[in-house]
Amino acid sequence: QVRLVESGGALVQPGGSLKLSCVTSGRTFRMHVVGWFRQAPDKEREFVAAIMGNSGSTAYADSVRGRFTISGGDAGNTVYLQMDNLEPADTAIYYCASGVVSTVSVRSRRAYSSWGQGTQVPVSS
Repeated sequence: QVRLVESGGALVQPGGSLKLSCVTSGRTFRMHVVGWFRQAPDKEREFVAAIMGNSGSTAYADSVRGRFTISGGDAGNTVYLQMDNLEPADTAIYYCASGVVSTVSVRSRRAYSSWGQGTQVPVSS
């Protein structure tokens, strides 16, 4: 089992920036894909971004592309999500997740077997 702990969530004003961290343990980062998902009130949990531990390749949801940046490395156990130009629509609980690479798309919740507890990001003035 991989354990994940998110941190960095905080109230932020529209147009502001925030950087989330996801500390992983239990497995080497290189063995996994690590993704960020978010869940707004009364909405389904949706894909935000993912990074592959072995290649470093990334994927983003269209809604955050150009504003959010996921980063991490083969040598580290922490994955980051830099969020810029935040909007109220970004308000959600943000979760990081880990899964073993498979044929399941990294954009799907089914690709991930371990989840963090989430960190709240309210975007409001």
